[in-house]
Amino acid sequence: MQDDDSGKNSFVHAGPWAGLLNNRRRLIRNFTFFVAGLVLFGIGIACGASAGAPVSSPAALPVVEATQPAPASTFLPLVIQPTLTAEPLVIAPPPAILESRRLTLEYPPQIRVGDSDVIRLTLEVDTLGNVTPTAETQGNTITGEVIQIPNLYDTHNVIAEARLDMAGPQIRPSELISEPLTPGQSATFYWSIRPTSAGIFRGTAWFYLRFVDKVSGEESRKTVSAQAVEVEATSFFGLNGNAARAAGGVGSVFGAILGIPFIDDVLKWLWTRIRRLKNT
Repeated sequence: MQDDDSGKNSFVHAGPWAGLLNNRRRLIRNFTFFVAGLVLFGIGIACGASAGAPVSSPAALPVVEATQPAPASTFLPLVIQPTLTAEPLVIAPPPAILESRRLTLEYPPQIRVGDSDVIRLTLEVDTLGNVTPTAETQGNTITGEVIQIPNLYDTHNVIAEARLDMAGPQIRPSELISEPLTPGQSATFYWSIRPTSAGIFRGTAWFYLRFVDKVSGEESRKTVSAQAVEVEATSFFGLNGNAARAAGGVGSVFGAILGIPFIDDVLKWLWTRIRRLKNT
């Protein structure tokens, strides 16, 4: 290699173009250095400009204060709820239609001591309006009132109940008595009253309605009426009814005898007949 290089150098120095060739190489080398320097200079200027220039920031947005709390995340946890079974629709029953009934109380105003009589309480369909019903026994006191009964016969068993409260006389039955009630049907309650002493006795005839639900069996009771009863017990010279009737019977016999026509003539004839028998 050294031989080759020495040969080339000898050729260059020896040739006529040796000076021009060396100048050309020198110019190329210098130009290369110059271009490289310009490139480095340009890079340095570009880096300095980018480092010194302020970084532009985006325009500041107006700050708006939140009037409501920030909404929670839209991602909700998965919750599995049990399936609801459909329940039957319960429809409220319409209000019960009122049934107009008449409640009649009949009782004797006077009773002889020792005698018994009947007090009657009747619930019937009101067909008389404001007309007072006729008493079953002549001379009895009769009172009454119109009442309204809810028509619940389809859903309930309706039972009419009554009780007579009176201190002094013997009352039978003394307990609460009842009778089932159906649409359009009447109900009648009887009590036997027997005073044991003279005086005025006051009491109350109570009337109730009891409703029994046909499905659940639940019971409810309603007080419908409370009517006053007043009975006077009388006696004949302190005698009870039987003794007074016996005395009355004896008096009736004597009165009948004395009231026979020509009784005087009959008695005279009998007296004369008796005297003749004695003389003979």
